[in-house]
Amino acid sequence: MSEQSAGTTLTRAERALVETNGIEVIDEAERTARPADLFWPWFAANVSVFGMSYAAFVYGFGISFGQALVVAVVGIVLSFFFCGIIAIAGKRGSAPTMVLSRAAFGVQGQKVPGVVSWLVSIGWETFLAIMAVLATATVFRELGWASGTSTKVIATLVVTALIVLASVAGYHTIMRLQSILTWVTGVITIVYIAMTFHLVDLSTVTLREGGSTESVIGALVMVMTGFGLGWINIAADWSRYQRRSTPGSRIVFWNTLGGALPVVLLVGYGLLLVGSRPDLEEGIANDPIGTLATILPNWFLVPFLVAAVLALVSGAVLGIYSSGLTLLSLGIDIPRPAAAGIDGVILTVGTIWVVFFAESFLGPFQSFLITLGVPLAAWAGILMADIALRRKDYDERALFDARGRYGAWDWTSVGTMAVASVIGWGLVINLFAEDAAWNNWQGYLLGPLGGKDGTWAFANIGVLVALVLGFVVTLLARRGTVRRQEQDGPTRAADEQAPAVSR
Repeated sequence: MSEQSAGTTLTRAERALVETNGIEVIDEAERTARPADLFWPWFAANVSVFGMSYAAFVYGFGISFGQALVVAVVGIVLSFFFCGIIAIAGKRGSAPTMVLSRAAFGVQGQKVPGVVSWLVSIGWETFLAIMAVLATATVFRELGWASGTSTKVIATLVVTALIVLASVAGYHTIMRLQSILTWVTGVITIVYIAMTFHLVDLSTVTLREGGSTESVIGALVMVMTGFGLGWINIAADWSRYQRRSTPGSRIVFWNTLGGALPVVLLVGYGLLLVGSRPDLEEGIANDPIGTLATILPNWFLVPFLVAAVLALVSGAVLGIYSSGLTLLSLGIDIPRPAAAGIDGVILTVGTIWVVFFAESFLGPFQSFLITLGVPLAAWAGILMADIALRRKDYDERALFDARGRYGAWDWTSVGTMAVASVIGWGLVINLFAEDAAWNNWQGYLLGPLGGKDGTWAFANIGVLVALVLGFVVTLLARRGTVRRQEQDGPTRAADEQAPAVSR
C-alpha cells in the first residue's frame, strides 16, 4: 500500500484484507452514536460501592477530611477529563485507542505502549473480579450461609463467566447492558447510602488531623491513577462509533461526566462513612466491598451483593473487551472472541491465586498500579499532546501500513516514553515493600528530595512527572512531524461535510 493511496477511504473488501478482525475502522454508516451515549458505559462501570472503599485508601495517607475531599474531587474530575481528551481520537479515527496511538508511535512502535496497556487492563479486570468474589463470600458469611472454599469457587466461575461472555457479545450489547446496569446499581447504591447515613458522625470525621503537602499530593496521585488514569488506555474504544462531525468538547464533557459523577459522590460519602468508623477503614484493606456490607441489615445484603457484583462485572467487561482489542493491535492474528478467551483464562487464574492463596491483595495491587501507572501516564501525555497538535482526521490506511505517513517507528515518542518512565520510576517508591518486595528497586532519584525515607518519597510524584514530560516534550518536539504527516491529509467524502478541524 503506497503513501499516495493512503489518503483514500477503504472499501469493505479492502478492510478485510488490511485490518485484523476486531480493530477495523468503523464504517461511516455505523457511526450513529450520540455524545450522550458515552455517559452510560462510564457511569455504569464506576457507580460501584468500591468508590466508597477508596476513602480508606485516601485516609491512609494521613490527611484530614477536607484535604481528602479536595483530593477526591480534583483527582477524579481531572483524570476522567484526560480520558475525554483521549476519546476525541476515537471520533476522529473510529478505531480502538491502541490503533489510533500508532499515529504518535508508529505502526510497530505502538507495540511498546500496547503491552503496557494490555497489562493494565488485565490487572484492572482481575482486580474487579477478585473483589466480586470476596464480596460474595463476605455477604454469604453475614447471612449465615456457606462462605468457604466451595462458595468462592462457584463465585469465581460465575463472575469470570459473566465478564467473558458479556465482553464477547461486543460493543452494542455492552452499551445496552450498561444503560440497564446504571439504573439497577444506581438505585441500590442510593438505598445503601440512605440506610447507612445515620452512622456518619461529623464530629469524628472533622477530628482527623491534616497531613503534609507531600501526603496530599500522594493521595492525589493515587486517586488519579486508581480512577481516570486506570481507564485512559481504553477511552477511545467507546467513542469510535461517534460521528466525526461531533464537536470534541461534547465528547470530553460526556466522558468526564459519566466517569467522574458517580465516583465523586461515592468517594465523598465514603470519606464521611469511613471517617466515622475506624473499623471499616481497617477491614477495607483486605475486602473493600465485603466490609461495607457488614454494617447492613441482613434483609438488604442480597440486593447489595447483586448491585456490587454487577457494578464490578460492568467495569471488568469494559476492561476485557478493550484488552482483547489491544491484543489484536499487537499483531496477534486471532478472532476477537479468542482474544477475550485468552484474557478470560488469565483473569480466572489471577482471581484464583489471590482469593485462595494470597494473604493480601491490596498491597501488591497498589504497587502494580503505581509501577505501570508511570509508563501509562507518559503514554497518555504523549497521546494527548498528539491529539492537541492534529487538525485533521486520521489516515485510515496509514494506521495499518508501516510504509504509510505514520511510519513503522516514531523514535521521538518511543524515546520520550522510555525516558519519562525511567525518570518517573526514580521518583516513586514501593509503598508496600513487604507485600511486593519484587518492586523495591524504584525511587533511585529521590536522593535530593530526602531519599526513600523522606517525606516526598510517599508522594509518588513520578506519575505526574511522567505525564507532564510526555505532554510537554511531544508538544514541542513533534509539532513539525505532525504537520508533515498532515500535509497530504486524508481525503474523504465526510471531509466535505464536516471540516476535520472540528474537535
